[in-house]
Amino acid sequence: MFNNVPRSELDNRMQRLRRRLDRDDPDWRLLIVVSKINQFYLTGTMQDGLVIVPRDREATYWVRRSLQRAQDESEFGDIRPMGSFRDAAAALSRSPETVHLESERVPLATWQRINKHFQFKQFASADLSLSAIRAVKSLYELGKIAEAGRIHQRVLEERVPKLFQEGISEAEFGARLYPVLVEEGHHGIARFAMFETEILLGHICFGESSIYPTSFDGPGGNYGMSPAVPLLGSRQRVLKPGDLVFVDIGCGVDGYHTDKTMTYVYKGELPPQAVAAHQRCVAIQNATAALLKPGAVPEEIYDTITCDLEAGFLDNFMGFGDRQARFLGHGIGLHIDEWPVIAKGFDEPLQENMVLAIEPKKGIAGIGMVGTENTFVVTPQGGRCLTGNHPGLLEIG
Repeated sequence: MFNNVPRSELDNRMQRLRRRLDRDDPDWRLLIVVSKINQFYLTGTMQDGLVIVPRDREATYWVRRSLQRAQDESEFGDIRPMGSFRDAAAALSRSPETVHLESERVPLATWQRINKHFQFKQFASADLSLSAIRAVKSLYELGKIAEAGRIHQRVLEERVPKLFQEGISEAEFGARLYPVLVEEGHHGIARFAMFETEILLGHICFGESSIYPTSFDGPGGNYGMSPAVPLLGSRQRVLKPGDLVFVDIGCGVDGYHTDKTMTYVYKGELPPQAVAAHQRCVAIQNATAALLKPGAVPEEIYDTITCDLEAGFLDNFMGFGDRQARFLGHGIGLHIDEWPVIAKGFDEPLQENMVLAIEPKKGIAGIGMVGTENTFVVTPQGGRCLTGNHPGLLEIG
């Protein structure tokens, strides 16, 4: 029934986590993992529970619900039932003064409930340590991501063009696309780490919809269903001849994602300046991907690429108007938005087998968002594309 993550894979992740914690904070004594995605990374299952990682003892996974599912799905070495946090706290002979937690993931109320029983004096962040080990993918993980990339390429390059129909709304187009993705093997959700970020598929936009403002920290826009659900696509915006169609979606297999954007021109042509801007974005993607080598520094890649862009092109680059994203690409894996980011402030060198999505895009008034996005793995020869090399602006009809 289940494709369990191998025990050897889980053991390797735990060993790497301990080494990274030693590097980031030599005085660490205890890590408690609360978020379900990091639980999955360390145990191969995601339950209502806690992963307790003492420095001087083996880790334990305390599960409140569902213990049976955890035992069925996980090859983790020590899984124990937990009625409340009290049970996990009682198993520690003595709590250290400081506990390491996922400060970006643990709500204050959850911290207070945990500390009611553990009685720590303070907490320290383990976010960087966890993000850094997750950023370097194993061969097992790369296999999942590569399969997601193959599905992504096949759907966006071969199957999506058959879904177009004049008069169809963005929402209807998204509703047609979703079952196609699932049929091909997509795991059915696009997971983001950004706080309270809900995404069903991604951005599915006709024409100027792709430059309409959203709260999402990315270059593209989207009308969405309504102010309450600014997702999927509009029921009112329908496909017309001459429209630029922007499809920026995630695809995943067994938890692991790729990110890809394809653009299409429906029954018409774009103005030459829009085509030229798109082609420039494709060239930027390729130049950035060529720099994805072990030892390269993300912020230096960002500076190298952007310093060659003239001021006129930078207008509406990576967004539209004053809503421009300040990055060229982002790590990807169990979340679509992972560490590291190709942006200023990211100065830790890339490592082989990191996976990043590169997405140069440019908004064009009255037309929409041109540009591209694909997912690459870091290799000594530069980024190797996992999602296909089609440049976009595929003509339909």
